[in-house]
Amino acid sequence: MQGNLDEIDIRSLLQLIELGQRTGELLVRADSFHNSNKLSSDEAIRHQYDYHCKQQSWFVFFLNGQIIYCQEGDSSLSGINEYLRHYRVEIRLEDLQLASLGSLHAAEYGYLWVLLERNIINPQVARNIIHGLVHETLFDLLSLHEGSFIFHQSSALTPQLTTLEIAPLVAKIAKQLQEWKQLYPHIQSPDQLPMLADAVQLNSSLPAETVNKLKHWADGKTSLRQLARYLNRDILTVAKVIYPYVQQGWLQLVYSNTINNSNYPQKLAVEENYRARIVCIDDTTTIGETVESILQPQGYEAIALTNPLEALSLVFKLKPDLILCDITMPDLDGYEICAMLRHATAFRLVPIIMLTGKDQFIDRVRARMVGATDYLTKPFGDTELLMLVEKYINVKSTTGAHKRHNTNSKFSPEKY
Repeated sequence: MQGNLDEIDIRSLLQLIELGQRTGELLVRADSFHNSNKLSSDEAIRHQYDYHCKQQSWFVFFLNGQIIYCQEGDSSLSGINEYLRHYRVEIRLEDLQLASLGSLHAAEYGYLWVLLERNIINPQVARNIIHGLVHETLFDLLSLHEGSFIFHQSSALTPQLTTLEIAPLVAKIAKQLQEWKQLYPHIQSPDQLPMLADAVQLNSSLPAETVNKLKHWADGKTSLRQLARYLNRDILTVAKVIYPYVQQGWLQLVYSNTINNSNYPQKLAVEENYRARIVCIDDTTTIGETVESILQPQGYEAIALTNPLEALSLVFKLKPDLILCDITMPDLDGYEICAMLRHATAFRLVPIIMLTGKDQFIDRVRARMVGATDYLTKPFGDTELLMLVEKYINVKSTTGAHKRHNTNSKFSPEKY
């Protein structure tokens, strides 16, 4: 059984495996986006190091329709070691043993069994680690809307330490994902790294003990996923704890490549020279040129795309802050593009403004039905376009720190 995730979603796929009581392994690959030769050199640098541009894969192992184990496709043994940090377990395995584990199909699983056999951990700790890895893998997979899968029926992974029912686990994680979406755009990925952004304000606003804990964890080297492992908490709980501090602008979240690569600005999201990116999808060249001529002098990065089919793939690379999209276009109209983008997690909350040559009620209704944020009637002038863009993009929040909000939260890192 194999196919693409635009044909069947992960949740439905897992339900089929459960109902069929299948035994075997599921491989899921996320789509990878390569730099287009149509991007400028600066744009290529910006996206070459973006975390989301690398291809990821995951394995899920089943026994009679229940989950035995999950792991990331290119996973190393460091994931389990991060879980073991919570239990204060330090590992000293010989190089020869580690090398032999690397040749196994499920190296992490074999690693756990070596730890069990040597009495370094007990079965309950091993089960807890498996539950954590399964939970975080399904959290990633249920967030995925683009990619491919292959299910291969085969003998079960052995020996089995535990099995997990799919239905209740998926229902629980699906509910968590709904809450996760409420944290966007301040928190976008479990693989973002928190780091201090405004230490002065932090010291003046919070108790010293809280500040010290934030400094310890928000070092720019530890991801939300790793924090969840260290603290033995799920990713959503950890994200909720730091959310108020990110929202206030005291902490910021970056991707590891943003920090590690010298060609990429260390704090892209809060750099003073960062410009909000706006993509205009319109098959009429003059409209794109008009948008660029109006927005670029005002400090925006405006990119015009005239081929709707190419635009749909390019927009995932460009990751704009706002999208202008014409309704009437050949091959793919604006309604279809908007609906497709809204099905992608990355574009659930990005403002999409429809461009229409007719100011008719039915057009506005259809635009709202497919998830459009607003609409603009052509022809339009400088003032109309700028007012609408400024309505949905806070220029200061994209050229400086995140917009500050007064937030009272029940969550505090002190509890950990």
